[in-house]
Amino acid sequence: MAPNETDDTTTAGEVEEPRAGRRRAARYIVPVTVMGVAAATIGLVPALADSGDPDLPDITAAQLIEKIAQSDVERLSGTVKITTDLGLPDLGGLESGLLSGAAGGEDGEGGSSADPSGRLTELASGTHTLRVAADGPDRQKLSLLENAAEYSLIHNGKDVWGYDSASNEVYHATVDQADTKERSAQRPPATPKDFAEEALKAVDDTTSVKVDGTAQVAGRDAYRLVVEPKQSGSTVGAISIAVDHETGMPLKFTLTPAGGGSAVVDVGFTKVSFDRPDASTFRFTPPKGAKVTEDTEQDRAHGGFGGKPERGPKPEEDLAKGFDGLRMLGEGWNTVATFDTGTGAGLPTEEAGGDLGGFLGSLGDQVKGDFGKGTVFSTRLVNALITEDGTVYVGTVTKDALVKAAEAGK
Repeated sequence: MAPNETDDTTTAGEVEEPRAGRRRAARYIVPVTVMGVAAATIGLVPALADSGDPDLPDITAAQLIEKIAQSDVERLSGTVKITTDLGLPDLGGLESGLLSGAAGGEDGEGGSSADPSGRLTELASGTHTLRVAADGPDRQKLSLLENAAEYSLIHNGKDVWGYDSASNEVYHATVDQADTKERSAQRPPATPKDFAEEALKAVDDTTSVKVDGTAQVAGRDAYRLVVEPKQSGSTVGAISIAVDHETGMPLKFTLTPAGGGSAVVDVGFTKVSFDRPDASTFRFTPPKGAKVTEDTEQDRAHGGFGGKPERGPKPEEDLAKGFDGLRMLGEGWNTVATFDTGTGAGLPTEEAGGDLGGFLGSLGDQVKGDFGKGTVFSTRLVNALITEDGTVYVGTVTKDALVKAAEAGK
């Protein structure tokens, strides 16, 4: 066998197995995270460079997973390119508008174009270039580069600043150390390491994990870890993680769909350094004439980036909040989440809903089964079925697998 090309396959017996419930939740969270990839502070995942594969010592999948777990990189700077292609319909900006509106974006009533809760949702679709820097848990900076403009989000100690150069607006909030730690624990995964850890929680007997050679990421030698479902019916084709040979930090996260074509998510460093960034990187003073919005002026109920996190329910409890009986059906990569909207009715039909019903129906496929009738809305990764009685089924499974899960769940 050639060096660096191993065919070892790791399952739950070789890696410390997470609790069954956590694995099932993780497999559901990963696609949700993909759809909301911009919801947190910094997404740091690099793209593989077009250069010769480096010659590195052999390593097993279990050893590489342990290397990721032990990685403790806290200081870095670099440039990141992120591409997200969920295959949502192009409806004249409807996709980006919904994402921004759902997060209390820049066009929301009384909002600021510098509020990160709206601006970072832009990363959920299209291709973007970011500059990132970090110096421990108290100093991070992310800059979203745009045409002739730039949006920056800076965390420096107790201060969080957002600055939109196009509108010359500034967002400011203060956080204490406890808030910062709690937010870090509660926010969805956003960094390559976050994504890698969530994906690896899904490892069980239905999963293949192997080392598939080496690569170079932004000039650094890396191993390539590949995670694949063994089951048919999943929309996930493969997850590829480039792991830095020296530090163990995930340098690339790529998720490709089972249906083929380009990656659904491909995030990658084009440049990276693990030297400590200059302290001036994290200093910010509002420019002259800028409109400054303090966090205390915002409606904290929407959970803005700088506001205090609410104590209470854990993320998985928040997921179930407002839904009637959130359940998980099936197993492995074919797990489907289901809940009742509580309305007792699904989407309006063309007959009952007129133009609205016809428009919504045109976005999905009409299906029927033991559950009655319903509409399936599809992306390249996530499919969702809404039945006529208001029950929702959603998962990273094909339309046929989703319909079968709905029939079995009745």
